Amino acid sequence: MRKKKKKNPKLIFHFPQRMLLDYCASLNNTRALNDKRNFSFYQGDITNPSEVMDCLERHNIDTIFHFAAQSHVDLSFGNSYGFTHTNVYGTHVLLESAKKVGIKRFIHISTDEVYGEVEDEDDDLLETSILAPTNPYAASKAAAEMLVHSYQKSFKLPVIIVRSNNVYGPHQFPEKVIPKFTCLLNRGEPVVLHGDGSPTRRYLFAGDAADAFDTILHKGHIGQIYNVGSYDEISNLSLCSKLLAYLEIPHKTQEELHKWIKHTHDRPFNDRRYAVDGTKLRNLGWDQKTSFEKGVGITVQWYKAFGEEWWGDITKVLTPFPEVENKKVIAARDVVVDNIEGDMVVDKNDDMTLKQTNGTKA
Repeated sequence: MRKKKKKNPKLIFHFPQRMLLDYCASLNNTRALNDKRNFSFYQGDITNPSEVMDCLERHNIDTIFHFAAQSHVDLSFGNSYGFTHTNVYGTHVLLESAKKVGIKRFIHISTDEVYGEVEDEDDDLLETSILAPTNPYAASKAAAEMLVHSYQKSFKLPVIIVRSNNVYGPHQFPEKVIPKFTCLLNRGEPVVLHGDGSPTRRYLFAGDAADAFDTILHKGHIGQIYNVGSYDEISNLSLCSKLLAYLEIPHKTQEELHKWIKHTHDRPFNDRRYAVDGTKLRNLGWDQKTSFEKGVGITVQWYKAFGEEWWGDITKVLTPFPEVENKKVIAARDVVVDNIEGDMVVDKNDDMTLKQTNGTKA
């Protein structure tokens, strides 16, 4: 959020739980900003209208960047009500509060997952493409977008919607695949892939994502939607190989690969890939600057240094299917880990494919 002031705008950050940081949050992430004059931390709940209004009025906010969300897809299969409450109702509370105080810009951060699965042969999706979410998390974000759009049409609220690829980098909670696998390997433990590891994702370094949001803040047009697209598309299996390389773990032989890469059953539904066209944002002057190789290198080094201490004990988070109750990771579901039969083939760029045979072996 931004205070109404032309020079030295005041930034107000808050988290989506009342008087309680979410399970994946840490005050370490903002501690470096504590002595900044243009930074204030407001701890409140986006589903609490009185707290949201208090924050907006107390700090004289004129711009809202709405990042707050439940975002881990795996958790949405077992706790979908929580996703609806935070992502849909929480967005509704923010919109209604923004309308009351006369917000000048409401920038809503959505996700590329609202488009649903994109086939290999399909073109990258434009902002005008049909929304077809396939999991409860993505559906909650699509529903939130509908509310944002309705407030623009009904109440002329000045909104912008942003749909980004997967963002990664230092400080990301290790429920996400890159920090999770990095922390596991750094512990000397194997990673566990959902299914055969063939689904791909496009990854964008956090610094580039921040630049994209800044570009939209200063150059974005009210009422528009902007895709934030990365050039770097990689399969989950190849991601494992690259992380092994960065951590200097031997992984060229089948024995080495099967030691470090395991497989388990897949999600109830796992989109094969997402692909968005970011031309519209690039026309505003933004472009990706950080290659995947450079960004992952920075990220791996950070987790080697701080991953085990930043959030406290992260052991339960590093399981294939963590569960959350009352904002805490409490346990993992029992899961049988299998090695899918077949040879994992790694090329000179550490891209990996699985030449699978019939059946599985324990």
